[in-house]
Amino acid sequence: MTVMPDHWIRRMARECGMIEPFVDRQERAGVVSYGLSSYGYDARLADEFRIFTNVESAVVDPKAFTPKSFVEKKTDVCIIPPNSFALARTVEYFRIPRDVIVICLGKSTYARCGIIVNVTPLEPEWEGHVTLEISNTTPLPARVYANEGICQFLFLKGDSPPETSYADRGGKYMRQTGVTLPRL
Repeated sequence: MTVMPDHWIRRMARECGMIEPFVDRQERAGVVSYGLSSYGYDARLADEFRIFTNVESAVVDPKAFTPKSFVEKKTDVCIIPPNSFALARTVEYFRIPRDVIVICLGKSTYARCGIIVNVTPLEPEWEGHVTLEISNTTPLPARVYANEGICQFLFLKGDSPPETSYADRGGKYMRQTGVTLPRL
């Protein structure tokens, strides 16, 4: 497996629509950086958030998820409560090639503030907006900023395509748009 460089990411974004919209360089003036980097792509946080709350005393259950577990906000700055969690999504829409798997890592600017981003791998031939899980591990409220960088995606090209891709399996999160809640 090989980590793919900037020129490959650029070509795939332009020729195959792998990332839309695509920012061809690192934007960093006054913002948490985003765009193309040496061996990855720093995605932006959209302005849609679902912040977990205990107002309704709901239980978080992946087999019986209820929207009572969170409040929805559309905002440029989201405040995540102490020791809490929010779902959000990327601005970018991804289309992953059949012979590629994508790993996501949080940005160090946020990690150094106790804000952790988790995303499961983007599997071969998956496509959609990426739903992001953002944890505030601190005892203080934490801010995250829409339309700025939130995480970096690394593209790993396999030696050969898999026998079965995410699309072939009819994956349950295929072509998701917006913040997508857990599905069974």
